[in-house]
Amino acid sequence: MAGHSKWHNIQRRKNAQDAKKGKIFMRHAKNIYTAAKEGGGDLDTNASLRVAVDKAKADNMPNDNIDRAIKKATGGLDGVNYEEITYEGYGPGGIAVIVNVLTDNRNRTASEVRHAFKKNDGNLGENGSVTFMFDRKGYIVIDNKEGSIDEEEISMEAIEAGADDIVYEDGVFEIYTSPENFQNVRDDLRENAYDLAEADVSYFPQTYSTPSEEDEQKMFNLIDMLEDSEDTQDIHHNMKASG
Repeated sequence: MAGHSKWHNIQRRKNAQDAKKGKIFMRHAKNIYTAAKEGGGDLDTNASLRVAVDKAKADNMPNDNIDRAIKKATGGLDGVNYEEITYEGYGPGGIAVIVNVLTDNRNRTASEVRHAFKKNDGNLGENGSVTFMFDRKGYIVIDNKEGSIDEEEISMEAIEAGADDIVYEDGVFEIYTSPENFQNVRDDLRENAYDLAEADVSYFPQTYSTPSEEDEQKMFNLIDMLEDSEDTQDIHHNMKASG
């Protein structure tokens, strides 16, 4: 997996995402709402809610916003019903794309996603048309740029907790697990006082596609349009960018 660092790809787009804090907070609120709706509002007993809140706090979402989302889901406030939908398709140059959304208006969101693909020479596909090209894995990132973490020690702890692989590159540990073992590994590392920069279950492409310079720019435009929608939660693709 070295050389295709998901974390470094995330960091490259971070500045652009920081300019969209309001929409980022909205996405976190929806995730918190859904987790609390399904498993209750207690962070100690609802692991999904705990993960959603941790992500929101990592993006500096105010506590009042977090509390309001939980109260909406648990009956403390009048709320709306959100629906999780996954769209699959091909971007410019045949790049495989998966878009996860959380919406209270299926028709509006479908129209926005379809428009983004069409405007950038892509097209939506049927369910299953793209996901077979990806593996679903737990993914945990720990920053070690200061060099204070012993590589052998953290590797042993992660593997013993159930991790499948750990990669150390450019001062960053990237830990991979099965979806089933993700929570156990994440919780074990937290209990051992490691600061997790990222922790999620995500899609990883089995192979990568290198587009032309023109198609690469169109793909970035497609991603930007999808991110501009407050309904978009995650975007996964198999493009290998040039820079």
